[in-house]
Order: sequence, then C-alpha cells, then structure tokens
Amino acid sequence: MRATRDILEVWRKFDDFPMETITKAWYNRMAADRKQRTVELMKMHREKYGTSGNCFDLAIWLIDEFRAHGLDCHAIFTPRLHVAVVVMNSEGNKYLCDLGDQWIEPILIEREHEDYTEEFLDGFFPGSRIKLNMQPDLLHVTYRRPNGKESKQRFYLKPIPDHELIAAGERTQRKLRTPLVEKRLFLDDQVAHWEFDNFQSFTSYQTEREEEEQLASLEEWADRIHAVSGIHQEVVLKSLEVYTKLSADK
Repeated sequence: MRATRDILEVWRKFDDFPMETITKAWYNRMAADRKQRTVELMKMHREKYGTSGNCFDLAIWLIDEFRAHGLDCHAIFTPRLHVAVVVMNSEGNKYLCDLGDQWIEPILIEREHEDYTEEFLDGFFPGSRIKLNMQPDLLHVTYRRPNGKESKQRFYLKPIPDHELIAAGERTQRKLRTPLVEKRLFLDDQVAHWEFDNFQSFTSYQTEREEEEQLASLEEWADRIHAVSGIHQEVVLKSLEVYTKLSADK
C-alpha cells in the first residue's frame, strides 16, 4: 500500500510543511486582492517567512512538484471542499496524497492491485490507524484513534480541472473562520500530530492525546506556534490579531 520511490521523492520535500491558515489571514491583511497564491509566491513566502498554507495551497504546490518530475496527477475534493491529490506512478498505479490533513505518506488506491487491502493500517496517518473502502466514484477513509473513536471522510474521485482548483482555492482565501495549524512531528519511534485550533493546542501520539497548557496572550501563542511550525513570530502574531478581531466583531 505504500508509495513507490518516484512518488516519495517528491512527497518527502513537504515533510516539514505544516498545514495552516495563519498565512491566509496574514496575506489577506496586506494583499490588495484575495487571489490564490501562485507556487512562485508560496515558495518566496516560505523562504522568507517560513509559511506554507492551507489544503489548497499545499495541493497546488504538490501538483506542481509532481508534474515537474513527470508524474501525472490531479486534485480531488471532499463534500466539504477539502482537497487532496491523486498521483500516478511510472507503473500506472494511483495513490492518494493528502498534505492538507498531514498524512504521513501517500497510499495506494488501486483496488485490483495485489497489495491493496481494506484492513486497518498503521503508518499512514499520525495518531490513527486508517482503512480504505473504494467505490467506483468514491473513496471512503475511516480513521481509528487510540481510544477506539472513529471518524470518516469521503473523497470524490472525479478529477478536478486546474482552473476549478484555482477558483475553489480563491474562494477559500476569502473565508476567514478560526486560526488552525497542523504539523507532523517525526519522532524517533513514531510520527505524532501537533495541532493548534482556535487557541487550544495538543499533540496526538499513537497511544494518547496530550493537551498543552493554555496561554494568556497572543504573543505567547505566536511563540508556541513558531516553535513547532517554523512560521515567523511576527507573521503569526499579525495573523492571530486578524482572527481575534474577526471573532470580536461577530
């Protein structure tokens, strides 16, 4: 079920990339419009400020990298407009790639392949076991946490044309809800999952979820987010100020 080397060589370039909506609020504050950022602009922002982006930013960037390496790929959506990428390796087998939900690595989605299974698997999603169920036009994913709690997600397998992907990305740039940062933590014995969600933060391990201490100021939150994600403190602080103002105005 694991991806082949040609796919992993591209995927591993994103191992240190968080999924985050920090950049969205920060960029919207300073930009004249709310366009979907180009890959070139995303690369510049990452080099200068340590940012990455939301699920649309990451999917667009990943697609660009796969195509630069000669791999055929396209975006797919969930009913709630989360976006992931399907890539085909040099042997013609397809794999699901989901940087937006911080998967550890891509997974085979060829039902007729001899290695395909619909048993629960470790090593693909941090802090959870996952199980696939392939239908003709849908992919169902079940996530099972260490405490036995399960959640499910559906992916429509219809390929999304590039222009529709960009248009959907631009719509998400105009919507600011709450600040979110998710980051894979590559530890010696496992890959954990750190999350900051609307001024709460915690880490999910293979055996438990560890809540972090609440903080009193935006500056303290900016320091914590920077320490885990690598995004510059000033960018994080400005973004949190935007979200805090939005919340106060509601």
